[in-house]
Amino acid sequence: MLKIAFHPLYKHPLPEGHRFPMLKYDLLPKQLLHEGTCTPDNFFEPEIPNDKYIVAVHNPEYFYDLLHMKIPPREARKIGFPLTEDLVQRERIIADGTMKGCEFALDYGVAMNIAGGTHHAYTNRGEAFCMLNDQAIGARYLQAKKLAKKILIVDLDVHQGNGTAEIFRNDASVFTFSMHGAGNYPFKKKKSDLDIPLEKNTGDATYLSILKKTVPELIATEKPDFIFYLCGVDVIASDKLGTLALTVEGCRQRDEFVLETCNKLEIPVQCSMGGGYSPDIKTIVEAHANTFRAAQQIFF
Repeated sequence: MLKIAFHPLYKHPLPEGHRFPMLKYDLLPKQLLHEGTCTPDNFFEPEIPNDKYIVAVHNPEYFYDLLHMKIPPREARKIGFPLTEDLVQRERIIADGTMKGCEFALDYGVAMNIAGGTHHAYTNRGEAFCMLNDQAIGARYLQAKKLAKKILIVDLDVHQGNGTAEIFRNDASVFTFSMHGAGNYPFKKKKSDLDIPLEKNTGDATYLSILKKTVPELIATEKPDFIFYLCGVDVIASDKLGTLALTVEGCRQRDEFVLETCNKLEIPVQCSMGGGYSPDIKTIVEAHANTFRAAQQIFF
């Protein structure tokens, strides 16, 4: 059964001017239930996790400053929205959703997190709406539990996974791959194990051609026993914060290819949703819903 992490706090309201990115967390589960892609049994509610898994990735001083609202104002501004205890709690719950998703992926082949993809969170700071790096925490969780040895992170958000790259920069057990817009934030990028920056307005044909060549080669070379997939839909042409030009159909084909590859090779995969900022919320929800539809069709 497809298991999907969702918690009511995912749709926590932000102050005016910050609310739009949060709407999808309310609408996406409703859409999946309405159309019959999912039933209530597909969803599980994550909790506050054991802090030891968080501080296995993040500097303890940074994490406890975050918990106690002691982040210096200059650093807090980089996160992009006003910090509150509820938002920090939300970030911890998202990390738990990814960790529990790892266990479900081992059982069923795939698991999803309605939120997550917080790849701009570094070991010692947050930025760009990211405070705790959920997939990095998930990777360390798997290794601590001796459930995976070699991990591949496939980051296809339009923005480079700079925080993830920094966290695993000296760790051969986790291979970081980011394919992103060359001109997108972060403008000063960290070095992943493999970065593929794409020119402005790269469309479906070029994007899919590169992806279909790269991912199988990476898997053959690195031989991962677990894959994290960051499937941001900010790669589509209408996205306000993106520079690429995929169609919604091209984005769907991207997801199908990654998930089909994992299924065919019997490598468990955990998916976190990442970004999506098109002006029409229906476009965002449809693009994200395609990822869940693909998972159901391919694995179940």
